[in-house]
Amino acid sequence: MTNWDKTTISAVVDLFGGGTPKTTVKRYWDGAIPWISVVDFHGDAKHIIKTEKCITAEGLKHSSTRILPCGSVIVSARGTVGEIGVLSGEMAFNQSCYGLVAKHTLASNDYLYYLLKYKVHQLKNHSHGSVFDTITRSTFDEIQIDLPPIQEQHIITSILSTLDDKIELNLEMNKTLEDMAMAIYKEWFVDFGPFRDGEFVDSELGPIPKDWGISRLSEVSSKITDGAHLSPKSQDIGMPMASVKDMTDWNINEESCRRISNTDYRTLVDQGCRPLKNDLLIAKDGSFLKYSFVVEQDLNLVLLSSIAIIRPNGRLNPHLLNFQLKSDSVHERLKSIVTGAVIQRIVLKDFREFKIVLPQQQDQKIIADKIGALMDQIWNNNRENKILMETRDYLLPKLISGEIRVKDVEQHPL
Repeated sequence: MTNWDKTTISAVVDLFGGGTPKTTVKRYWDGAIPWISVVDFHGDAKHIIKTEKCITAEGLKHSSTRILPCGSVIVSARGTVGEIGVLSGEMAFNQSCYGLVAKHTLASNDYLYYLLKYKVHQLKNHSHGSVFDTITRSTFDEIQIDLPPIQEQHIITSILSTLDDKIELNLEMNKTLEDMAMAIYKEWFVDFGPFRDGEFVDSELGPIPKDWGISRLSEVSSKITDGAHLSPKSQDIGMPMASVKDMTDWNINEESCRRISNTDYRTLVDQGCRPLKNDLLIAKDGSFLKYSFVVEQDLNLVLLSSIAIIRPNGRLNPHLLNFQLKSDSVHERLKSIVTGAVIQRIVLKDFREFKIVLPQQQDQKIIADKIGALMDQIWNNNRENKILMETRDYLLPKLISGEIRVKDVEQHPL
């Protein structure tokens, strides 16, 4: 690496802080400007495509936030430290993040993204704070890097981006497949298309086909609980323990989970905190129901209490239960069992009593097979993404550190 420069992160970037418009001023919110907070990072995806909240031009003007250009890199810097993404368009961001734009004569934004992924453990180790872990501007002065020539940067990023592009393509395909599954579900169980010419009866949830029923969640489940309420001590090596931050749209990102001892893991497995095949996992705390999915197979991890577990008992297909809970009308009703002004939480005792529509078994089977086939494709994409991510995560540190040079990859392609 004789032609690589020794420098610091701050020497090759322009660094920007963010801000938040006053939440009490309604005209600052629900505008057209995407506004990033920690909840908008997704571990499986390189790019931030959309945000939970948007602000108005007036909100932008009357706060310390700013708009970063497309391709800029964003890093979470407070609380959940070290989440990293690339902007897919112009976006503003809050004060819990830093925006970084590479100085174009020294580095590219894409290379900066992978460099920060490589240095993420150092970023976290340089964080401090009595209440929340925090990285400051000086953190970027303290982290030393070896910077290859710009041309070699481009080749390194092209190798890693090829893998990330395929990962994101699979994620986009999964979203399309899930939208198709939801459309099928709504046609049958919300709009009642195939049953329009049949007999309907009134129920406490509105008209439903004759011979269908209304049931409590506890009546279609053998178990409705959540994960551990006491959090064991973390350690560098051990078994994964997941919270809402580790959930994605269709699975748990085990790589982002913190680690606990084998002894603590076995204790929590015995307490029922391990998700099993066909369990329905739901984001219970924070952005309730932001994530909700059926588990493909038994997982070798345990959950914290921010995730709820529903274990269906066979009366309602797990996928149909999942799509019913995610449907707009049911999601709206679920707000009645949510508590908390700052951190919203689903109240489990009320969740167990929550009423849902229970179709006849013969009607369930027809659509469960169709939706199940789409979910199988999603799970196949997830398995492919796991292999792609493992390959990327193997190559990234070796390419960024110079342990593997570009010519070595070219001579021995994957």
